Amino acid sequence: MKIAVITGASSGMGREFVLAADREYEFEEIWVIARRGERLRELEKECRAKIRALAWDLTEKTSIEEYKKLLETERPEIKMLINAAGYGLFGAFEDLELYDQLGIAELNDKALTAMCLLSLPYMKSGDSIVNLGSNSSWQPVPYMAVYAASKAYVLSFSRAIGRELKEKGIHVMCVCPGWIKTEFMDRAVHDDTIKYYDRWYTAKQVVDQAIKDLKKKKKVSILGAPVRRQVRLVKHLPTDTVMNTWCRQQGKK
Repeated sequence: MKIAVITGASSGMGREFVLAADREYEFEEIWVIARRGERLRELEKECRAKIRALAWDLTEKTSIEEYKKLLETERPEIKMLINAAGYGLFGAFEDLELYDQLGIAELNDKALTAMCLLSLPYMKSGDSIVNLGSNSSWQPVPYMAVYAASKAYVLSFSRAIGRELKEKGIHVMCVCPGWIKTEFMDRAVHDDTIKYYDRWYTAKQVVDQAIKDLKKKKKVSILGAPVRRQVRLVKHLPTDTVMNTWCRQQGKK
């Protein structure tokens, strides 16, 4: 059985990845993972492939174990793994709740790492892993410190395992978008700490670009010339200069 596995599939980027994967590829099943089962089941009406809705919270070890057991039972070939689950919080590090911030690392990094490791025995040459990073992956970002650090991990991790898996023919790509209008922002923004947003994209725009880049075997997918220019600048400017510019944009010292 040839399948795709997509986390964070109930909304935003994850949902758009489900629709795009179903449209652009042929899968017998798409396993969709998120906490909200009713949202996942709605995808059955929109996809050609059979949807297997798995209402799991990937920050819970029991969910990771359930995924492991399901793979051992079904023995599928995972043609595509897309790790789109994640969240962030904007605000001063010392003002945000401890376990809310630890949860960012649990979902964005630990769960993503587990999904990759557990899926690899069921992948072959020609199969792909897509991990959702961020424009924040490239730099430290004050007032979203834990989120940006978690996405730096995703980028570094994706590049490293991509190199390791090259000999096996398994391709790894990290998607690093700028500002996206999704439900992510409803959770991340709880005050006016972050005021300046230079340019907005939709989840569909980011995913459409990601699919094009995946077909070209790119290692990183970045939508938009302004975002690509920013990434190039960040690579060459001193870290303090980058952070100072960001803070000035947000009205911080």
